[in-house]
Amino acid sequence: MYNFRTDLASERRDIYQKANNLEQIDGIEATKEDVDEKIQIERVKITNEKGEQAIGKPIGNYITIDIKKLKIAQDEEIQKAGEALSKELKNVIDVHIDKQGEILVVGLGNIYVTPDSLGPKVVNEIEVTRHIINYLPQYVNEGTRMVSAIAPGVLGTTGIETVEILKGIVDNINPKLVIVIDALASRSIERISSTVQLSDTGIVPGAGVGNTRSEISQKTLGIPVVAIGIPTVVETAVLVNDCLDLFITKLQEEAKSNDYLNNLKEEDNYEEIKQALVPQDYNLIVTPKEIDDLIENMTKIVATGINQAM
Repeated sequence: MYNFRTDLASERRDIYQKANNLEQIDGIEATKEDVDEKIQIERVKITNEKGEQAIGKPIGNYITIDIKKLKIAQDEEIQKAGEALSKELKNVIDVHIDKQGEILVVGLGNIYVTPDSLGPKVVNEIEVTRHIINYLPQYVNEGTRMVSAIAPGVLGTTGIETVEILKGIVDNINPKLVIVIDALASRSIERISSTVQLSDTGIVPGAGVGNTRSEISQKTLGIPVVAIGIPTVVETAVLVNDCLDLFITKLQEEAKSNDYLNNLKEEDNYEEIKQALVPQDYNLIVTPKEIDDLIENMTKIVATGINQAM
């Protein structure tokens, strides 16, 4: 198994293809769609065990929505991105439950750590209806879907694995599907808080930063789990590798390239860079200085997508 150090299925596929010089991976299908000049959707489907073993992701569907220039996005652009997410999410939900099936929305992460605060912040914006339907049914339209939401915190502050908390909730309120929102790790600096991954295979919290927690999936909860993840951090080794590529490109544009630089740029230098950084404890997990604004924009996009889909 490769040390992918990314939660994104599309990145794992690209890394595996490049490392093995493949045009196509057996058991993996992929398509791309341009919504407009700023939004692109890539759909990766893992169809068999060969595809699963190749990139270390379970059989299922992975939808990646890339949003360019999110740092300077206007309200209408954020709304459009939310609508794109809503459309994809609705399609995934409709495959697993009927239009009246109750949904539990779960915001993973630590609200006091900005790059990890996306899940709890989204939960604060979810239009919950379960309590109204139960206690004030006269105030809701007939056919309104029951929606409940929770931010269960993190193991370090609760002492309880998140999946243990969710099992108790699921057993008591009996939702038909769980939507989990979490921050992810990426192997590309340009994807930080500008990419949404939607999958129907659940999630393993902390896997992208080497702090793996118990899996949250249909296997552990007994009902379908849809995961919405946003990359908010990268490793220093990723940052250095991407900067090295940009530096070599600049030299090439200035006609200063040579065979060595060309070969260096064609290779993925992540592992070599990481080996140099780890002994000194310099392989930090980093996030951009605009992370507060990016998290706020992504919170609006994800909350809009979920609310409209339900």
